[in-house]
Amino acid sequence: MKSAVQKSKSLSPVCDRPQAECIRDFFSRQGKPLKLHRVDLSELKERDVTIDLVRDDLLHPMIAGNKWWKLKHALIHAAEQGKNTLVTFGGAYSNHLLAVAGAGYLFGFKTVGLVRGDETRALNPVLSQAQRWGMHLEGISRERYRQKHDPAFITQLETQWFPCLVLPEGGSGPLAVKGTREMVERLTTPHDYVCCSVGTGGTLAGIVSGAQKDVTALGFSSLKGGAFLEKEVERLLEGHPIGAQHWSIETRYHFGGYAKSDETLRAFCQSFEQTQNVALDPVYTGKMMFGLMDMVRKNIFPAQTRIIAWHTGNSKT
Repeated sequence: MKSAVQKSKSLSPVCDRPQAECIRDFFSRQGKPLKLHRVDLSELKERDVTIDLVRDDLLHPMIAGNKWWKLKHALIHAAEQGKNTLVTFGGAYSNHLLAVAGAGYLFGFKTVGLVRGDETRALNPVLSQAQRWGMHLEGISRERYRQKHDPAFITQLETQWFPCLVLPEGGSGPLAVKGTREMVERLTTPHDYVCCSVGTGGTLAGIVSGAQKDVTALGFSSLKGGAFLEKEVERLLEGHPIGAQHWSIETRYHFGGYAKSDETLRAFCQSFEQTQNVALDPVYTGKMMFGLMDMVRKNIFPAQTRIIAWHTGNSKT
């Protein structure tokens, strides 16, 4: 989070051409490179397992990781439809809110963030940065927040902020799945598993859709009681082809729930950064990597297993 705050001061809107043209150019120019980091840990060598970490967190300091791919087609759609405002939902530490605010700053959209919980909450670094990038923040009750999928509530928001595009929580919808499918289709390195952290299911749905048929897709829930996410992924996959024949969600590595961690997880993230020179956040990617390494130590993966894991962001909160 700190690096994004520092870099944002020197960034300016992408271009002065038509909005949709600017957005397409932005994603086509910077969205293709795929950087892999081979994780170098003794436990992997001892068990003859490889993990390559996709560094999509390096795509851009304001829109990075899976947020890049989730927002790509939504932003193009909004620009083409003349919808000048993006309205979306998130918790107080939502990377999605931050990415939408960054997109608004870069491409000239007005942005509205409906924040779950107390309206009088003191702004944390995530919400403060979103506000600096121009996002209008509104706190709403948890009861009202649960209406985020209610068509009547969505219509009310569309009327209130007309002309706007209402983005789902986490950005997870049909347009997001289209983008995250493109995200995984870039893979050319042979692999047996492709893994990601799961918050709302949009990234895993895209991976399941775009993965090769002989690959297993494995998600790691960042939420406590994350078994319900399987139904969310199934819902998001409706109308999309299924690439991966096998997929599942690990629910054992939530560390207490969303945005929660303990000393064990924080120590793991710190050690990983020291040995691999790769920062992991304790909200999403840190939990995924901890889970993967725990499964490696328990010999869940046979020798010669090749794993691709997605670094979906780098927000330290």
